[in-house]
Amino acid sequence: MTPSRRQPPRRPTAVLRREAVLATVPVAMAALLAAAGPAAAGTTGASGAGDPYFPLSGNGGYHVGHYDLTLRYGTAAGHLDGKAVLTARATQKLTRFDLDLKGLEVTSVTVDRRAAAFRRDGQELVVTPRHSLRAGQEFRVTVAYHGTPKPVTDPDGSADGWIPTDDGAFVAGEPQGAMTWFPANNHPKDKSSYDFTITVPKGRTAVANGVLLGQRTAHGRTTFRWRETQPMAAYLATATIGRFNVERYTTRDGIQVYNAVDAREARAAAPVLKKLPSVLAWESKLFGPYPFRAAGAIVDHAPSVGYALETQTRPVYDSAPSLSTLVHESAHQWFGDSVSLTAWKDIWLNEGFATYAEWLYAEQHGGDSAQKRFDALYARPAGNALWAYPPGDPGSGKYIFGTPVYARGAMTLHELRNAVGDRDFFRILRTWAAEHRGGHGTTAQFVRLAEQKSGKQLDGLFHTWLYAKGKPNSA
Repeated sequence: MTPSRRQPPRRPTAVLRREAVLATVPVAMAALLAAAGPAAAGTTGASGAGDPYFPLSGNGGYHVGHYDLTLRYGTAAGHLDGKAVLTARATQKLTRFDLDLKGLEVTSVTVDRRAAAFRRDGQELVVTPRHSLRAGQEFRVTVAYHGTPKPVTDPDGSADGWIPTDDGAFVAGEPQGAMTWFPANNHPKDKSSYDFTITVPKGRTAVANGVLLGQRTAHGRTTFRWRETQPMAAYLATATIGRFNVERYTTRDGIQVYNAVDAREARAAAPVLKKLPSVLAWESKLFGPYPFRAAGAIVDHAPSVGYALETQTRPVYDSAPSLSTLVHESAHQWFGDSVSLTAWKDIWLNEGFATYAEWLYAEQHGGDSAQKRFDALYARPAGNALWAYPPGDPGSGKYIFGTPVYARGAMTLHELRNAVGDRDFFRILRTWAAEHRGGHGTTAQFVRLAEQKSGKQLDGLFHTWLYAKGKPNSA
């Protein structure tokens, strides 16, 4: 994620910016089941995935393998009709389980085509199937719902989720917003494949993740069908709607690009989006093969939003992005999307990495060196916001998008690079992306990998830059 360059960001700014679908998911089921979250005692699925920053995000007792979302949105009234079909597997015996869903009215829930009892408890949709589910059992949940979706306000005061615009909706879900428009196991630990069928008024375009399977117009409405076969955290899903100019092409590497740009942003966005294939090719050389079949951008005109987000395969921007923002959100496709968080406190693994990608791009394309950027940051006094809290554990959800996570996170990587040398440093990044592709990672795992690849003891370095309070004594 990066903040908008057009207005004071609502999130604290980064220092310099801010087929059988289930069968295609390339992550071992055992690993996904293990990541599905802690189970409550007995046969009740936990109401959260165990994240200390967002205790009610996600749920325990099951893993969702696939979401099939059918949405119909009226842009004039802002009304959404939805049906979500979740194909899941129980990780324990379940007599009851939760889904995350906020604000919308649920009209029916079935489990394996049998009507299930349900009730609302805050952001939890509590489901009681007619018959208990066995541990390891695959089951299908269908939820019908409707209403006027509204964004959720995050601990830092910003909005995410379904954010209405003057011609549709800007849909960006980090960290909590997925639950504002579909029922989900809404924590990065639970990743799934997706199908989207989105119907909007004729003249509007609905853009989601992955590959466009088709579109058709009838009776004054257009239906778009999208598919993302690679594992995706719920917060990375989008269904952004608006009046967009659409550009489609395939890169030399076979990546299907789909760009949707609001006409009001088209002139400013064009020269930056033109560089997307070369940016992806450059990042592929540094980080390893691009992890998805599709790429692109959604450039909306949403002046009230204040940030861009790395929605999987197709980042969404609230305005025409700068080149550094494009580099940042594209780098997230490796670090954050393909390799996802296990806990929100480790968000530096997303934002520090994407910020350092900006530094590397500038360094290799005629801009300042990464060392020069590091030195400029380190020159900031001890009382500066850069040193306000350690990036490896910011302390709460209020601080996960703050300057230390982005800038000091990137500084940590630069210190690692200086300690191990370029050869080992880039080997570490490529190995990290390859070994955790489609899955998850933790800071502890990254530290172990860095030590294994470099043959050096690095726990002191990481402690100083990720966990020590205040400004480090020396650089």
